[in-house]
Amino acid sequence: MTDIRRTLLWVVFSMSLVLIWDAWQKHNGHASMFGPNTRPVAAAGAASGGMPAASATAGVPAPAAVPGATAAAPAAVPAAAPPSGEQVTLTTDVVKATFDSLGGSLVRLELLAHHDPIDPTRNVVLLEQSPKRLYVAQTGLIAAQAGAALPNHLTAMSVVPGERTLTAGANELSLRFEATGPGGHKLAKIYTFKRGSYTVAVRHEFVNGGSTALSPQLYLQLARDGNPPEGESSFYFTFTGPAVYTDANKFHKVDFKDIAKGSASHDKSADNGWVAMVQHYFASAWLVPTTGLREFRTAKVAENHYTVAMVLPLGEVAPGATKALDATLFAGPQEEDKLAALAPGLDLVKDYGWLTVLSKPLFWLLTQLHGLLANWGWAIVALVVVLKIAFYWLNASAYRSMAKMKAVAPRVADLKERYKDKPQEMQQEMMRIYREEKVNPIGGCLPIFVQMPFFIALYWVLLSSVEMRNAPWILWITDLSAKDPWYILPTLMTLSSLFQVWLNPTPPDPVQAKMMWIMPLAFGFMFFFFPAGLVLYWLTNNILSIAQQWFINKQLGVLGK
Repeated sequence: MTDIRRTLLWVVFSMSLVLIWDAWQKHNGHASMFGPNTRPVAAAGAASGGMPAASATAGVPAPAAVPGATAAAPAAVPAAAPPSGEQVTLTTDVVKATFDSLGGSLVRLELLAHHDPIDPTRNVVLLEQSPKRLYVAQTGLIAAQAGAALPNHLTAMSVVPGERTLTAGANELSLRFEATGPGGHKLAKIYTFKRGSYTVAVRHEFVNGGSTALSPQLYLQLARDGNPPEGESSFYFTFTGPAVYTDANKFHKVDFKDIAKGSASHDKSADNGWVAMVQHYFASAWLVPTTGLREFRTAKVAENHYTVAMVLPLGEVAPGATKALDATLFAGPQEEDKLAALAPGLDLVKDYGWLTVLSKPLFWLLTQLHGLLANWGWAIVALVVVLKIAFYWLNASAYRSMAKMKAVAPRVADLKERYKDKPQEMQQEMMRIYREEKVNPIGGCLPIFVQMPFFIALYWVLLSSVEMRNAPWILWITDLSAKDPWYILPTLMTLSSLFQVWLNPTPPDPVQAKMMWIMPLAFGFMFFFFPAGLVLYWLTNNILSIAQQWFINKQLGVLGK
């Protein structure tokens, strides 16, 4: 049992290297060892300067009819088309939004308070329709009746004149599009922006200009390519893709590869819920403030062109009558508290993985510490201190066990040499030594595994929190979400990890002893490319662990042995 702790650490180290290598392969477009390739190739239409080609009737496959709906579901949501309308730009205090009069779609959204990770002189562009990128918000009408033509996001719309910049003292800025379809049916879209907000109120007004009653459906759609955002690290993976939420099955991420295979698993209908597109730090989502029947659809429209849509029946509209529906489009940073206030479960677009139950209270505690210290870097340091205090006695037990192991290590090594040909007697003698010295061979391991979920959860908190973007700490650390420009923190972290190895008992196996020195170097190399906030957290944890272990080793008189 002497080497159980070392063996477990070796297993963790080996699995970490395998997972990191697999993430690197997937990030660079190669096949995963655990499944098919997850990074789509460039959009087919991008090279020619337009969006991927698709017929006007292609799009989201028709699901089964929604229970209780007044008419059968239509065949499909129309596909995207190359932009050809008038470009209209609105500017508020936090966003610069560009619309295309072809369909009245939002085709570009610049976040004025967030700098681009590659070029800090530019702002983050979340939505964009260009030869290189596709990420847009679209809406339109589809008819349950065969042959009925209604305005959709391929319909040319006229722009109503109005203010284009949020002026001083004003709290709202609106933009109105209007269109008349082939059958005389009219659709108006009114987008309303508010000061300081990343939500857009979107009102759709439909007028039945025909001679018979219609039962139109309104679709709220997000379309994008399957590529991860520019500037994403190759050393850690964050989810990019659609998500669907309902009260019944909660938050569900949908992989692009599952959509491409036609095997996407999510709720198809409900009387509540929303759809979203998620990426690291940012998200977009279509929300409807009221309950009511709706369908959820995902589709691969063309090569590297995916959509997620929410389809809502407007009910029967008599000739000459008007029907309106209000929706909300969110597009901005994943600020957890603000998202939670917008819609149930919307804060889950901030992806903590399987440790959400631990990550959420840790983030809450981190925000409380930030409120006291007014600096995210010092808040990280303070949070690690709080966790070390909470686990002090558990850590003390582990370090005391390791110190005792270090004290008896020379006797165990001598024992292995004398009884190398008699393994059974060697085990008996080792157990006798452990009993006499009151040493538990796995006593230093179990406390580590108890704490591991908390520190992994904190890792995901720091990796996922948009609050770390552009947040300074001290001196040369001006962005906790970016790597240390001078590599000082990862160097210190690696040195502290090596010092911890020196404090621990040396394994009797020479090969295993060498591996214990190689592990910190391997992990240290990866941390050279990690965000500074993550490295600061790990370095702080190492320093506090060293202080506690040094004190215990000194108490037991095993320093330097």
